[in-house]
Amino acid sequence: MAGCTMNGERKIIMAKYRKLGRTSAQRKALLRNQVTAVINNGKIVTTEAKAKEVQKIVDGLIALAVKEKDNFETVKVTTKVARKDKDGKRVKQIVDKETGKVLAESHRKDGKLVKIENGVTVTVYDEVEKEIKKDLPTRSHARRQMLKVLNPVVEVPADAAGKKKNTKEVDLVAKLFDEYAPKYATRKGGYTRIVKIGQRKGDAAMTVVLELV
Repeated sequence: MAGCTMNGERKIIMAKYRKLGRTSAQRKALLRNQVTAVINNGKIVTTEAKAKEVQKIVDGLIALAVKEKDNFETVKVTTKVARKDKDGKRVKQIVDKETGKVLAESHRKDGKLVKIENGVTVTVYDEVEKEIKKDLPTRSHARRQMLKVLNPVVEVPADAAGKKKNTKEVDLVAKLFDEYAPKYATRKGGYTRIVKIGQRKGDAAMTVVLELV
């Protein structure tokens, strides 16, 4: 990667790189997948040629995160949060659908659903004040550039494999800013390394591990 300004996706991925035996679109998709895997998992196993291309992009992303890690301001906001019971489930009431008056504090009684004429079930929300990080312009720009390179990643708990419930999207940009940037703040580049592990059967291509240091 030429520098860490990353003024556009073409500069990040397309310029002056090996073609890797693929069309432009295929090569771009391959690099995005592997860069995403490194940022999410900390390492990948791939060929030496691919690793060298991915390494440039990953190092550039981390360098950008380090540069912009402190370019935010902390602000207080008021937001609504669903109230939870002792079991971690959302608290629900029955209210009059016209006036909003509370008709019942719970929509269940003895484990059974309660039905009240003209009543609707609603989730109870509480207003809470919390502090959030508000990006300054340069950090907002960096965030957009990162999102152009990284693919979405959904985390599925092992005990819920194949189920949509409890899955969540991994915020890789937050991982760059909040985890990797502080870790590498005093390091002047060289955030990854390539370790050779042997030739691949079939085409004898050198296989390597590309990992964060």
